[in-house]
Amino acid sequence: MGCGRKAPKDELLRFVARDSELAVGPDEGRGAYTCRRLSCFERAVSKNAFNRTLRRKIAVSPDLSQVFERL
Repeated sequence: MGCGRKAPKDELLRFVARDSELAVGPDEGRGAYTCRRLSCFERAVSKNAFNRTLRRKIAVSPDLSQVFERL
C-alpha cells in the first residue's frame, strides 16, 4: 500500500481494523498489507491508504510504528 511493491504475502505485514483502530494481525476479514519497512507504513498512513483499503475510518496509534522495531 505504501510503496506499491509487489511481494508474496509472507514477506509483507498485514493490518486489520479492530474496533475502528488499526492493528497488526491475521484476523479474518479485509486486510491491508505493507512492506516491512517503517517508511512504507508511514507513507500509507499519510495518504490515508488504510482507510481506503479497509473501507472504513480507522485511527492509527503512534505506538503501532514500534512493530517495525521488532522486525
